[in-house]
Amino acid sequence: MELIILLAITIFVITYRKNTGENVYKFFVSQVSNMYEKYAPYSFKTVREKTKELGQEYTTKQYTIQVVLFAAIGGGIAYMYFYSIIWALIYACIAVAFIPYLAYLRCQRVYSEYIFEQIQVYTTNVIMEFNTTQSFVKSLEGVRDSGILENPVLDDVKTMIEMSYQNGTIDESIEFFNSKYPYYMVKNMHQLFLQITKEGARDSGESLENMSMDIDALVEGVYRDQMDRKNFHKRFITFGLVLFFLVMVMQFLLGRESYIELLDLWYVKIILHAIIIINSYFLITGEKYYNEDVGGE
Repeated sequence: MELIILLAITIFVITYRKNTGENVYKFFVSQVSNMYEKYAPYSFKTVREKTKELGQEYTTKQYTIQVVLFAAIGGGIAYMYFYSIIWALIYACIAVAFIPYLAYLRCQRVYSEYIFEQIQVYTTNVIMEFNTTQSFVKSLEGVRDSGILENPVLDDVKTMIEMSYQNGTIDESIEFFNSKYPYYMVKNMHQLFLQITKEGARDSGESLENMSMDIDALVEGVYRDQMDRKNFHKRFITFGLVLFFLVMVMQFLLGRESYIELLDLWYVKIILHAIIIINSYFLITGEKYYNEDVGGE
């Protein structure tokens, strides 16, 4: 096994020496890009493009640093557990393989935060426009033409306006928007507009003002939750990494020589692999929780 790994490294070095580093890099990037375009789901492509537009996508340098860091941590932890170069290389590769998934989670979080901000802008400004126009469709047109909304929310507002004129009622357009953006602030605001439209309420100012205050309170709670998540995330990552180093305590108590002797026992190796897998699952689950449902109410 070690001979195969050394042979693979030798082939890579020879290839790299025969070609310039730039050509090797371009080849690698082109292959990764082709695989991404072929297998990435359409929804994630949209999310990633928006992340790029917002300037929050990692640069090539940042991804390179991440690859080196993950490989070093994964390989270092495996070597510390097994004192084996082979297992160090295997776990280094496994750690690097998780980078695309973590990038996916991060892009989802950035996109979710962006959508929530757009929904906040939508609800607040529709209420303000309605106070002037006293018409839900005219309020949508005012928000559409104001230039404060961006896609995909802007396109969905345009669809709502078209549906309202085609059907002569706002029911289906509201149902369409609620299904795409199932936020409480959206559903509650739309329900209020339905009541005002159908019941013909004359003085809706107080109800709309209360709705606007409820939205502000809800948004404040969501942003506070985001700040709490970020603080928790830093402590969580630190705690998760510390768990991996508990084996050092065991080595200190037993002595390094005694610990290496234990590695000859097959069930000890299984236990050590299980510890790494469980700790890794713990970290990945925490990352998933941190990046999902941001902006959810």
